[in-house]
Amino acid sequence: MFLTASCTDGFKKLSKNPNSSEFALPQALLAPAITDVVAKNMNRSAKRINNELMQVHVLTGDVEGRIFRYDIRKSEADYNWNNWYLQLTNFKNLYTSAEDLYKINSNNSNKTYMAISLICQSWVASLLTDTYGDVPYFDANKGKEGVLMPKFDKQEDIYLDIFSKLEQANELLKTNANLTGELAGSDPIYGGVALNWRKFGNSLYLRLLLRVSGKAGTVATDKITEIVQTKISNYPLISNNAESAILKWTGVLPYQSPFQTDRDADWNILRLADFFVNNLKNWGDPRIAKWATLSQGEYAGIPSGYPVGASPTPRSAMPLALKIDPLLGNILNYSELQFILAEVAIRGWYNGNAQTHYEAGITNGITLWGASVPSNYLNGIHIKWDNNEGPSSKIEKILLQKYYALFFTDLEQWFEYRRTGYPDLPKGLGLINNQEMPARINYPVYLQSTNRDNYLEAIGRQGADDINTKVWWQRP
Repeated sequence: MFLTASCTDGFKKLSKNPNSSEFALPQALLAPAITDVVAKNMNRSAKRINNELMQVHVLTGDVEGRIFRYDIRKSEADYNWNNWYLQLTNFKNLYTSAEDLYKINSNNSNKTYMAISLICQSWVASLLTDTYGDVPYFDANKGKEGVLMPKFDKQEDIYLDIFSKLEQANELLKTNANLTGELAGSDPIYGGVALNWRKFGNSLYLRLLLRVSGKAGTVATDKITEIVQTKISNYPLISNNAESAILKWTGVLPYQSPFQTDRDADWNILRLADFFVNNLKNWGDPRIAKWATLSQGEYAGIPSGYPVGASPTPRSAMPLALKIDPLLGNILNYSELQFILAEVAIRGWYNGNAQTHYEAGITNGITLWGASVPSNYLNGIHIKWDNNEGPSSKIEKILLQKYYALFFTDLEQWFEYRRTGYPDLPKGLGLINNQEMPARINYPVYLQSTNRDNYLEAIGRQGADDINTKVWWQRP
């Protein structure tokens, strides 16, 4: 977390600002940092944590250490921790550089960069704390200032500061200063459109408010109502698929999918789980053709959590074309937002129509992937909205559909399962850990020597450093 990044392959050499800041110009920092975070998230979504735990696919091969069995090795912690902190440093440097430039010339484009930095800092910080719990936050990324052993901050305090940053970003973007010309090319998500960043920031705000909404004493539910109902003009949200926050891989450096160079054989060992496939089949969901190959003339998955020694015959895999699909770079899409709105309506924090949002989430989740919604699809027996169902049944239905909207969205499926217990995943006989879904990832082992006192203080407060210790927002 004390490193600064070198130039990412395929990007121009970072240019220094000779007039004020010691950091690279904001337009040199933004794209490499975003691209690296999305690529690393995709890697751990597909090949390790999320898709294995959440029964999207099964990494076949009958060996120990398979995450789909809840067998998570201590070394798993390092990859995300190191990469997220590295890019968090770059996003903070982006803010400092833009702020320095604004002091010189008051160009509002620098306010836009400052806001983008705050949104990206909030995004990455939320990934860190939702994965590990209490983490270094306020004193993190201060190696140049001599802070080499930062203290671990409470998740509750981290979330409060994340919310403050998203409020600041919303205010900064009210100037509506687009990045133009060469600056627009530094933004791989929205091409410099300030309003779209504002909508993304507020939609991220809503996602994270919902995440902590179950905690007694938080102000999350009141803020949710403010954003979606009482002060909607002050908090514009993503309003269609085109405004979704997605890093769309072009296939040309530097915007190549991290899977583009994977060997076909390595991709094919990721076999889809029957939970993931069977729902799509039962619904007649056209996305199945994008996400699954035919096996013996049909789409078929394999059971997740099977015991050692009972390896099933491999069935449907993910198509090779999916390796380079632009949509795998998803950060937060319109469909997810619609399911958030449906849930908060059911919970009584919003007077909107839950059914309308639920159905919009389904249809836009399908059309985002270039498919057409089949005739009478929303009236299917497994999908049709029933106003006579109780709130818990409606929320379960919403969360199952949301699971598919979150396909390849970092670790969001796992985060949402930990928050709600949905979707209802089958429990294979080969699961260890008392068949309990891991509640977090342990801290990197090296912290026990490099930051021992603060590490011990953190686990003394939060609980044992293992996969079963619940983070703050999971606890009653």
